Amino acid sequence: MTRTVVAGVDSSTQSCKIVRVDAETGEVLSKTVAPHPDGTAVDPERWWDAFRQAGGQDLDDAAAVSVSAQQHGMVALDGAGVPVHEALLWNDVRSAAQAERLRREIGPDNWAREVGVVPVSSFTITKLAWLAEARPELAARVRQVLLPHDWLTWRLTGRADTPVTDRSDASGTGYWSVPEGRYREDLLAHAFGRVPELPVVLDSAAAAGRTRAGALVAAGCGDNAGAALGLGLQPGEVAVSIGTSGTVFASTDRTVTDPSGMVAGFADASGRNLPLLATINGARILASTAELLGVDLDELDRLAAAAEPDAGGLTMIPYFDGERTPNLPHARASLTGMSRANMSRANMARAAVLGLLCHLAEALDVLRAQGIPTRRVLLIGGGARSLTLRSAAADIFQTEVVVPVPGEYVALGAARQAAWALAGTDAPPTWQRRVESAFAPDPSADWAQQVRADYRAARAGFYGA
Repeated sequence: MTRTVVAGVDSSTQSCKIVRVDAETGEVLSKTVAPHPDGTAVDPERWWDAFRQAGGQDLDDAAAVSVSAQQHGMVALDGAGVPVHEALLWNDVRSAAQAERLRREIGPDNWAREVGVVPVSSFTITKLAWLAEARPELAARVRQVLLPHDWLTWRLTGRADTPVTDRSDASGTGYWSVPEGRYREDLLAHAFGRVPELPVVLDSAAAAGRTRAGALVAAGCGDNAGAALGLGLQPGEVAVSIGTSGTVFASTDRTVTDPSGMVAGFADASGRNLPLLATINGARILASTAELLGVDLDELDRLAAAAEPDAGGLTMIPYFDGERTPNLPHARASLTGMSRANMSRANMARAAVLGLLCHLAEALDVLRAQGIPTRRVLLIGGGARSLTLRSAAADIFQTEVVVPVPGEYVALGAARQAAWALAGTDAPPTWQRRVESAFAPDPSADWAQQVRADYRAARAGFYGA
């Protein structure tokens, strides 16, 4: 039987991953990866280089392809399509002052009600405001503004077509209204001083064009919307993804309005909504602690497993790179509760695991407070490979935790979107989810409640909230 092959691209902060997938079953046929340069600002051409190194030029058997990528990045191009500045990524916090000014001038209630998000330094609108204020000579040259996935999709179609985006990625800019389904050019003009050309917003199942080889190119999506598609996220399920960043999100018909800005009322890639909380600090919490202890991640996991359940009272507030949730862009990590008795390598490893879980649990609690049901957490991402983290997660989150078989769910979601656009159906194809393990919370795990309480107290002591 002849397969129909589709390809999904995940252009993340750290790398470009490409999966080739059977369009009917969702079976992953191959996976390739190439690294991106480190940092919070990058020449977009490096994304294209990584795409090519990962085999993006060798997808001759793919009938359709779709790109899912890191959200919020500012790709500001001149009239010749050349970036006027390095692309500022979501984790670049230099626009914190501009974000604060935009919140103050327009009001968080208005942002949440009319747009769906309240500006923080991650969002594109704040980065454009920074460019206009800090580098006005460069801002004056900007002809059009794209997001990372828009730029890659444009390159895939040979730059022959008008640049396009989709509603999931547009909803992370700060100048596209989720409630109204349109660009808010007035807000962009307020932040940037004028309105550059913007990509056309396509429906989730629409086609953006074709590659030079003739493959259909789907609309693409933001990375978290791609993960939701790849997981087949159902009502009552919340995804907790531990990658470079941490994200907590659900796919729902509900419109979420949060003037605090903690919950971003994004759109998803299926026509629904994707309320989401994102943390700047994710799996690198574990990587940084492993480096400090002089071990690899597997040994860090073994050390954490050998520690006391509560890490002997050590509490880590893991804001190593500043933080977005809560909005503390200039914060730094802290370790409290230290004594000679508990300062062991094992407790230090365990404190990093628990600090990461408590950080994500606080985000999960905020989502619950918005009325989003949480009967199950799907735990994904590189950080979810830690067996110690998996076993502690259900007790810290106080809900069932399911760990799907490790996979590239963002790329898989992009492939599912490609298959959907190729089929032209009303809904994406149904692909079976495979589960590796599941954990139920232990009602007698008093240590977990104490860890959460110690974390809240330590955070309040440092930041007053």
